[in-house]
Amino acid sequence: MNNGTAAMMRSLAWDLGLPVVTYYALHALGASDTSALLAGTLAAGVRLGWVALRARTLSPFSAVMAAVFGVGLVFTLLTGDPRWMLIKHSIMSAAIGLVFLGTALSGRPFTLAAQQSFQPKRAEELSHAYATNPHMRHGHRVASVVWGAGLLTEALLRAVLVYTLPIDVMVGLSTALTVVTFGALMAWNARYIAKHRPQPAPEPALAAA
Repeated sequence: MNNGTAAMMRSLAWDLGLPVVTYYALHALGASDTSALLAGTLAAGVRLGWVALRARTLSPFSAVMAAVFGVGLVFTLLTGDPRWMLIKHSIMSAAIGLVFLGTALSGRPFTLAAQQSFQPKRAEELSHAYATNPHMRHGHRVASVVWGAGLLTEALLRAVLVYTLPIDVMVGLSTALTVVTFGALMAWNARYIAKHRPQPAPEPALAAA
């Protein structure tokens, strides 16, 4: 596992785990679904802000997450429907998925920005490799399309389940759906990279004595 993938997994574990743990802890203490979900979202937002302050920058990935947290929070407060706190995950997945697809068709694929945000020390190196290596550019475009399609599928499935299953079931299931989706996409990514990684040239045979 490379450093970028490990950093991404640690970040996702915090972003996904903190709201779920907060929700079930407060729910067990008697808090309502709305209060527990709001507390979980606020906890995730505070962590996001702390990470941005520590790094003194807000990555594109984190900016999208912050915007979606805000949308879910506002709509829940306005409507009083706690399901908005779960739908926000579908909004986030759909928004990021559309960014992946849009940047794959024009501009620099979002996979490059994501890779740079999780490996900031290699940002310039990765940017140079993308600019000079056509195989890398093609790989990023293919990966962006696959990630975009996968995230849009996850968003649609969650939106249906949110209005089908009880909220206390969906809080855990929604997180599990995200974990499975990201796990499948990262596994595909690893296989794709391994399959298309340039092979070292064979050493020339030694001349016969």
